[in-house]
Order: sequence, then structure tokens, then C-alpha cells
Amino acid sequence: MKKFVLFLFLLGSAVFQSSAQTITDNGAEAAGFSGERLKRMDIAMNDWVEKGYMNGGAALIIRDGKIAYHKAIGYNDLDTKEPLQKDGIFRIASQTKAITSVAIMILFDEGKLLLTDPVSQYIPSFKKQSVLVKFNPADTSYTTVPASREVTIKDLLTHTSGLGYAQIGSKEANAIYAKHDITAGLGVRNKTLLEAMSKLGELPLMHQPGEKFTYGLNNDVLGCVVEIISGMSLDEFFKTRIFEPLGMKDTYFNIPASKAKRLVNLYTEKSPGVLVKADAGMLNSAAASNYPLVPHTYYSGGAGLSSTLYDYGIFLQMLLNNGEYNGKRILGKNTVRMMITNQIEDVNYANSNKFGLGFQLVTEKSSGQTPAQVGTFNWGGAFATSYWVDPKEKIVMLFYRQLQARSRNDVVEKFRALTYQAIN
Repeated sequence: MKKFVLFLFLLGSAVFQSSAQTITDNGAEAAGFSGERLKRMDIAMNDWVEKGYMNGGAALIIRDGKIAYHKAIGYNDLDTKEPLQKDGIFRIASQTKAITSVAIMILFDEGKLLLTDPVSQYIPSFKKQSVLVKFNPADTSYTTVPASREVTIKDLLTHTSGLGYAQIGSKEANAIYAKHDITAGLGVRNKTLLEAMSKLGELPLMHQPGEKFTYGLNNDVLGCVVEIISGMSLDEFFKTRIFEPLGMKDTYFNIPASKAKRLVNLYTEKSPGVLVKADAGMLNSAAASNYPLVPHTYYSGGAGLSSTLYDYGIFLQMLLNNGEYNGKRILGKNTVRMMITNQIEDVNYANSNKFGLGFQLVTEKSSGQTPAQVGTFNWGGAFATSYWVDPKEKIVMLFYRQLQARSRNDVVEKFRALTYQAIN
């Protein structure tokens, strides 16, 4: 009888473990795709290279844990015709935000914070905030009123805090933050994250907390909260709590010298169809193209990471697996459910999608405009990287380029359409 009970226990354990898919490379057909129809992806991507829409692009498509497509097409260097490699390390910019959001939810799972916690509990300068009323662009002076309530952790996760973005935000946010040396977080040295976020807390919000969705420096503040609660740098927290357990071996704030040659070249558009390498003279100084190779200790939770298709694919597969990958549980399954549940029901959003705790969500209304199923969650990065996870189709999709200025973003939606049409 004891042996039978033990057998049932082991059988149950095996079934439980197998329910969380690990990524395997079994080919398109095994993943439920038509290999023939996926050839349209090759044709399209080559066409985009020939027309100058991109110097090169790389894609990874996973379904039910099986790789259906993993290719790089085009060039890492247009002058030498050096091919782009599918294991190249890309600047993923705002794709960092999802990882920071997961870090916060790990602390939530451990009972170390609540989403309703005021940010001032961790960064005191957020205690008595003000809200911008009038702004004078001539001298960057402004008037404010008191905030109606304190900003919470949930406000940060949903971008409803009222924080703006430095350098890429509204003209008011750009001017006010520049005056106080607040940046978008790339290439920052000789400053700590806590110093910058404490200063940010002293500056006015762009609107009342919870009033509307405004994409801003929320995840940089969340990264600072992770550092304060955990007692370790965001870099170390990511490494020990997320990257190493998942087997993500190529995701960094600081790319090591041994892997420096794998950093993909960054291009910009000189004119439509004419691409040139981006350099520090073409970018603002905080986003000089070599920033991932310059050692720094300011870890931007909103934009600082670089990664590969495969590494980020593992991260997304973990979320698709409800928080587990390769026998390692990163988040509770209901915590993942919270993250991919609409959290801004009554808040204005830029389109008919909605937003969860770190992700844009396809809704019943927006699903008619795209092949993606309701519940698909996604985001991207400023240097032309994008991802989607469709829980109903069990698909993870990533499409990476490295372009700073670009006019042909329609290729992103075409990539997604080309993916869905190939499903058997």
C-alpha cells in the first residue's frame, strides 16, 4: 500500500512539473505551425532589409514551449555586410519594465509590500507631492496644487501615478526634469538611483494620482523600491532572483567585456530608407549607443537592460507558465493572473487596449483590430524591440531590431500578422 501511495505521489509530481513548459527546439510543425506558411516571414523580412526599412531583424516564435521560428535576417553592419546573429545582444530599453514589475511582485509574494502601500513608505520625498497646474516655457517656472492623495505602488505599476518621462515625455516634463538633472536613466554615472528618485519625488506630478495613464519614470521608482526593500542593487536582485533561476545567461545592465562583440549595432534613419549607424552625436548624451558597455551602477528599472531573444523568451515563457519555468517558481500563479488583469478600467488609455501591472492588454474591444486573442499582453522598447504573449494560443512572439529613429513601424504589425497566419 505504501509503495502504491508513493507511486501516486511521484506520478502526481511528474504531472505537475510537466505542466510548466520549458523551451525546446522541435521545429515549426511540432509547434503547431505550417513551415511552408512561415516562409512568408523570411520573404517579408528580406524585403524590409532590401527596402531600407531596417538593416536587420531577428525573431523568435514559441508555441506551447516549442520553438517554431528563430532567425536573424539582414545585417549587423551595412558597410561590411556582417550578418545579424540571432544570439545578438540587443538594447531592450522599456522591456526592462516587465522585469522590474516582476521583481516588485516577487516582494509582494513574500509579504514585503502591498500594492496599496504609499511610495513615501520607502522614499520619503514622495510624502507631500504637488501637481502641476500652470507651466511657463519661457523660464520653466510653474504653479502647483497639493496632490489629492499619495502615489501608491499600484499607481507606479499601472503608470497612473502622474509621473512623466524625462527627455521623451511632454514638453513640461522634459523641461522640469532637465532643470533638476532627472534623465530617462540610460548612461547615467556618478549618481545613485536613490538620489535621483528622491529628487523626482520633490518635483510636481503631471496630474493627480490615478486620474489617467501617463507613461513615465514609474519603473525607475519601482526599481529603487526593490533596492530599498531587498537591501541589494537592482542588478543583483535581477541576477539572483530572476535571471539565474530561469537560466537567463545573456541579460545585463552592464554587458561583460567577454560578450561586448555581441552587442548589436544601433542604426538610425538619415532619411526614409537610408540608414546610418547611430553615434553619440545623433543621440542625446544619455543614450549614446555604447552605454551598455560603459560600467555603471545606476540601474534604470525602466530602460537599462540589454538581452537576447532567447533569454527574454524564457522570461515570457515563465509568465505564460503562470510563474514557473524549468522547475523554478518565480511568482505565484495568482500573482501572474493579477499582472495580466486589466487594472485601469475607468482610466483613459491611448487606444482600445488596457493595462495590467506592467503590461498592455488586448481587450474584447481591441481584439477585432488584431489577430491577437483577448488577454494577450505585450510591450516593447525604444530601440525597436517588441514582444507579445498570447495565453489562449500559448504563443510567445519577439521581434527585435536596433533602430533609434524609424518611419516604418508598420513592419511590427506585419510581423505579428505573419505569425498568426502560419498557425495550423
